[in-house]
Amino acid sequence: MTNENRKKRKLTIAKAMSEALAQEMRRDKNVFVMGEDVGALGGVFGTTQGLLDEFGKNRVRDTPISETAFIGAAVGAATMGMRPVVELMFVDFFGVCMDAIYNLAAKNAYFSGGHQPAPMVLMTSVGGGYSDAGQHSQCLYGTFAHLPGMKVVIPSNAYDAKGLMVSAIRDNNPVIFMFHKNLQGMGWLGTVKGSIVDVPEDSYTVPLGKAEIVREGEDVTLVGLGATVHQALDAAGELEKDGVSAEVIDLRSLVPLDRETVLNSVKKTGRLVVVDDDYQSYGVSGEIIATVVEQGVDFIKAAPKRVAYPDVPVPFSRPMEQHCLPNASKIRAAAQACF
Repeated sequence: MTNENRKKRKLTIAKAMSEALAQEMRRDKNVFVMGEDVGALGGVFGTTQGLLDEFGKNRVRDTPISETAFIGAAVGAATMGMRPVVELMFVDFFGVCMDAIYNLAAKNAYFSGGHQPAPMVLMTSVGGGYSDAGQHSQCLYGTFAHLPGMKVVIPSNAYDAKGLMVSAIRDNNPVIFMFHKNLQGMGWLGTVKGSIVDVPEDSYTVPLGKAEIVREGEDVTLVGLGATVHQALDAAGELEKDGVSAEVIDLRSLVPLDRETVLNSVKKTGRLVVVDDDYQSYGVSGEIIATVVEQGVDFIKAAPKRVAYPDVPVPFSRPMEQHCLPNASKIRAAAQACF
């Protein structure tokens, strides 16, 4: 429970994640961290700051560059009762360790009749926009959300990052915790200011599977996740100048997906734009639209729109990459096309 009389303080997502990890490691001796550069460096994206000094090398383990080995080891530890948190530095590297993630962690509980769950958290960076090309800039939300047996979350701000991380560690399922580089608060990457918000020092949880309406509106529903939530908010501000009232939904969790919040919003506004910086085809945007139209089309006033990443590998060239990425102007145009 949070103290409402506490002094307010603003944190980056990186510091909020580190604080959540530290508090859970103090609470539960079975929680430990593994990954590349999670020790002395505190994580390339700042997710494990200060943990090595407080908890030592046995609970904060720097690993060789072998994702297959240390994520496989985490699955084994989880099935034996530990609660490992492992960092896959870039989600783009999932190809070398997907067998451990999907064929082991995700299926253990099913194969054992529920007797051997794999309560582990895999935290991983996503997103581009900084000219790091096709092997360090993808999102791949749909890739993980498509596969049963895992929960998948992505915060858009520091408050949610801390609460979702605590919930993820305490969950008995494997949880893929994605964090967007543009929101992380690392100076060398730049940061969207809206991601740095007030975060209580006391421990708290944000439930997995519950979306949030971050701006109420009447005329059109804009659905985003992670960085695209902030782009949708910017677009909503511009749409207001056009006389359009936009409601913005932050999904926060892809698995479980809060379909009810999305559906209720579209029933109110009658119009839907989904914003997704993952590849367009077979992804989040299609799932959200299907969720709505499967309930009927009587309440829909215009064909749903999606603003997503085109189905091409991420270019290294900055102008080409920026051309592909979603932005507030594209969202505004998509919303205007609904009228």
